[in-house]
Amino acid sequence: MPSLLNMENIILASSSPRRRRLMLEAGFNFEIIVSDAEEICDKFMIPWDLTVQNAQIKASPIAQINQEKIVIGADTVVSLDNEIFGKPSDMEEAVKMLARLSGRTHIVTTGVCIIQKEKNETFYVNTEVTFKPLSGKEISQYVKVINPLDKAGAYAAQDHGELIIEKYSGSFTNVVGLPMSEVKEALAHSFNTFPAT
Repeated sequence: MPSLLNMENIILASSSPRRRRLMLEAGFNFEIIVSDAEEICDKFMIPWDLTVQNAQIKASPIAQINQEKIVIGADTVVSLDNEIFGKPSDMEEAVKMLARLSGRTHIVTTGVCIIQKEKNETFYVNTEVTFKPLSGKEISQYVKVINPLDKAGAYAAQDHGELIIEKYSGSFTNVVGLPMSEVKEALAHSFNTFPAT
């Protein structure tokens, strides 16, 4: 049985420190190469369409010049009331996003694209997240504790998430930025990278 630790043929096409940490915690040996291709930013697209397309945009250019390797791209968004919340442009927008999410249940969608040569697998995972009712003061305190500007929806489930999250249903790692169970399964079944057992 191949060891996860010996898998050196994987490229993570993401600069996200959270995805990097998830991959390391799962035991992967990988390198990071990030494309400078421009992502789609349309907050009224269907979330799974947007995230899968952006995951492909991130992974495809890297895969073209590293054809022997398995390239993983991912994109995560938050959606509420048919509107997508990406990364806030400034602190004011971050506060507004968190105020809208306060006391509500939203969806976190991560699209994933895994490419090696002619093989190209895409999928998405949804997780429901319910926020606690938050006062303006609580929101102001939260954005001081974390940096909301590099996070979809202006929050991080893994960084002081207990301050704002009441409950979630589904994959927690998906909320962090990469649905690891589904990624492992795709690698095993479609790319024969390691047994699924």
